[in-house]
Amino acid sequence: MTNSFNVSFISSIENIDATEWSKLIDTDYPFIQQGFLLALEESGATSAETGWQPSHLIIKQDRQLTGFVPLYIKSHSYGEYVFDFQWADAYHQSGINYYPKLVTAIPYTPATGERFYFEHLISRNESLKKNIYSNINQAIQQLSNEQSISSWHILFPTKYESDNLVDSGLMQREGVQYHWFNKDYQNFDDFLAGCKLKQRKNIKRERRSITEQGIDIRILEGNEITTDLWKHFYLFYQMTYSKRSGHGGYLNQDFFDLIGQYIPNSIVMMVASIDDKIVAASLSFKDSKNLYGRYWGCLQEFDFLHFELCYYQGIEYCIQNKLEKFDAGAQGEHKIQRGFEPIKIYSNHWIAYPDFSRAIQDFVKREAVIVEENIEVLKGKLPFKK
Repeated sequence: MTNSFNVSFISSIENIDATEWSKLIDTDYPFIQQGFLLALEESGATSAETGWQPSHLIIKQDRQLTGFVPLYIKSHSYGEYVFDFQWADAYHQSGINYYPKLVTAIPYTPATGERFYFEHLISRNESLKKNIYSNINQAIQQLSNEQSISSWHILFPTKYESDNLVDSGLMQREGVQYHWFNKDYQNFDDFLAGCKLKQRKNIKRERRSITEQGIDIRILEGNEITTDLWKHFYLFYQMTYSKRSGHGGYLNQDFFDLIGQYIPNSIVMMVASIDDKIVAASLSFKDSKNLYGRYWGCLQEFDFLHFELCYYQGIEYCIQNKLEKFDAGAQGEHKIQRGFEPIKIYSNHWIAYPDFSRAIQDFVKREAVIVEENIEVLKGKLPFKK
């Protein structure tokens, strides 16, 4: 890497000029759009107060933006979906601070995607890119020394990026998610035709129940989602978190209002109504290849409505719009019976303390064996015909 490259940190995505950003971020992956990250910051969802303090890493050459890595100083491990609470407990028992730590991720979003963005000439030059990874590591370690930071965690990178990080000395951790893949289906019945009889009947029964309960489903995109609908959705979102954990969700009304303004073309909402009264909704994001299911909620419980709004409507949307994959979110083995395949997801970790680094490295190696075995067992539960 030549001396003309400079690595530094910024406290807000707002500090990057929109024109420079659009030249660098050549992807429609929704969660790296400047509007999405701005909405998180402007709504207060990512701030020192919420434990997600922005400290984004940028690379410049001759004052031009040539690289970007989302980066946050974390004072807890919530909203990450790659769980390291045991690691934090081990630090605490040893009298060492695990927080603050550094996290490269999309906050509150367990969706795989690129985490390191480079200008095209850099992206095509593997040797130069390795040098830049090395410089990034040095800058991270320097920041960690200055601010007594324990570790750096890269969550849900692509397999390619994760392997590059291993080459740069960071350990790799594996996990499992469940994704639906479009095998050139022509319609939902075409998808069902590939399923075993028992699962096919079960899915049809669940979908038929929605009609029998008098529930009407609408799919709305972009500017079709009104301010009033966002208010309804936010209520559902908060109710879901309240039922699940006893407290509200991480995001506020301002965040949803802002993404509706900033990235409308990336948003899909499935809305359920009875007699024109909205009773439930799910929110997904999309790009040119994928659908990403994120949040849902309802006023009251309805049989199989969660499966309809969060799985079947998304599958149907992918088929109709020729999308390749439906990532319906973290966890949930019940997705397997509905056609979602178990796949590996990745994270990478740098631990400052050598003794803890060795112990955690041993842990992730043993965990990887369990993940591999688990995936093979889960594949046997898929609904598809042999």
